[in-house]
Amino acid sequence: METMSKSGFLPGALTEDEMENLARNERMAIYVSNVANLVLFLAKLYASFESRSLAVIASTLDSFLDLLSGFILWFTSAAMRNPNQYHYPIGKNRMQPVGIIVFASVMATLGFQILLESARELIAHTHPSKDHDDEMWVIAIMVFVTVVKFILMVYCRRFENEIVRAYAQDHFFDVITNSIGLAATVLAIRYKWWIDPIGAIIIAFYTINTWTKTVIENVWMLIGRTAPPEFLAKLTYLVWNHHKEIQHIDTVRSYTFGSHYFVEVDIVLPADMVLSEAHDIGEMLQEKLERLPEVERAFVHIDFEYTHVPEHKGKA
Repeated sequence: METMSKSGFLPGALTEDEMENLARNERMAIYVSNVANLVLFLAKLYASFESRSLAVIASTLDSFLDLLSGFILWFTSAAMRNPNQYHYPIGKNRMQPVGIIVFASVMATLGFQILLESARELIAHTHPSKDHDDEMWVIAIMVFVTVVKFILMVYCRRFENEIVRAYAQDHFFDVITNSIGLAATVLAIRYKWWIDPIGAIIIAFYTINTWTKTVIENVWMLIGRTAPPEFLAKLTYLVWNHHKEIQHIDTVRSYTFGSHYFVEVDIVLPADMVLSEAHDIGEMLQEKLERLPEVERAFVHIDFEYTHVPEHKGKA
């Protein structure tokens, strides 16, 4: 923050060529993830038909929703790259959390459906017959899917882009569900039939818990929750050290607006300062704040005293 305060630029910032290369690699990660999700879904669909295992079916439904989530993330990424200042004057960044909330809600609902079906099978003692001849095929497919998902998870975690990170989280989720589904299927074939619905119930609970947390997290992003205290402290430090003519900081406010923050700052400058100089100080501060990677927009209000009642009050 000291370097940012003095130079106005983040230390270690990428050059334009490096940023273009990084963006190209991020698009490649998204493309590879989408293609892999399609191929792995088809493989798991075959495994579901052959094994008729509830745990494998639950994992396959998750893979189907991977395709849906990939479409949502691709659509929001493409929409955010093509803003329309007339129809969307503040940008389209909130499309991403809205899309994630829709997808996560569907995931949690399907997890609940799998939970009900597994409980029904346990109570009724009705389970499909297992074909031991196809056991090795099912095991091979599930192991292959799990290994590929693990490699994709490691690959996508190399990037800082939030959409690519979402893919990494989804791949990690698949590694967990595929491992549980594989273990439940093998144990059900070799030992007790009820291990399979128990595995499906575990996957269902894990699905509901994970995506419920995702819904709550993205809802907080949309309703304007305040930034953490350490981030507000950084903003305050940056504002106070911006210019020697700043006499007082009246307000430093930051809140979520989609996946990034909006920042509102009220500073006090000398009452006899000419307008052009005050404008330049405020504009440079705004640009400096907006260079922070967490900040979407910054608003700087300039005043000559701080004893007044705040101009903007929240509506009930």
